[in-house]
Amino acid sequence: MGRFFHQLEEKHIEFIRDQHIFFVASAPENGRINLSPKGIDTFRCLDFSHVAYLDFTGSGNETCAHILENGRLTIMFCSFDKRPNILRLYGKGASVFPGEQKWQELCGLFDDHAGVRQIITMKIESLQTSCGYGVPLYEFKAERQTLEKSALHLGEAGNAQYRFEKNRHSIDGKLIDTPATRKP
Repeated sequence: MGRFFHQLEEKHIEFIRDQHIFFVASAPENGRINLSPKGIDTFRCLDFSHVAYLDFTGSGNETCAHILENGRLTIMFCSFDKRPNILRLYGKGASVFPGEQKWQELCGLFDDHAGVRQIITMKIESLQTSCGYGVPLYEFKAERQTLEKSALHLGEAGNAQYRFEKNRHSIDGKLIDTPATRKP
C-alpha cells in the first residue's frame, strides 16, 4: 500500500542514489502527456524538498515546454533489482540555463557532460512510495555512451543549432523560447 510524505527522508534519498534510471512526466493544459526515461547519473537531491537533474539536448524539449506553461512535474524511480519499491515525486519544476546565477550554484553538483541543455529543478510538494511488486527484475550493465558521443561530435555550436531547429517547439506546437532554444 502506498504512503504519502511531504518531503524526502534519508531513506528516500538513499533509494534515489541507488537507481540508474528515472522517469519524468509532464503535461500541458491541453495536449500530449510526456513521459521520458533519464539516466547517466544526472539526478541530485538538493535538500529534503528540492531536486534537480541535468537535461541534455535531445529530440524533443517537452518537459521544458510544459513547466513553462504550468510547472507540473512528476518524477518516478523504481527498483529493478534488490527490494521492490517505487518512489514518485510530485511538484513544480523550473528550468535553469547556462549563464543564469542559479546555474552557477547548481552546475558544480554534476560531472561535466557535453550537450547539456538546461538543469531542471523541482520543488517537491509531496511524494509517494508504493510496493513495486509488479516491476520485473533487470540487471544494470552500463550507461549508454551514444548521447555523449553525439553531443561531442556536434560540438557546442552544433548542439545550439540543433536545439534551435528541433527544440524550439513542443510536439503540440507550443513555442519554447528560452536561452537554450534561441538562434545561436
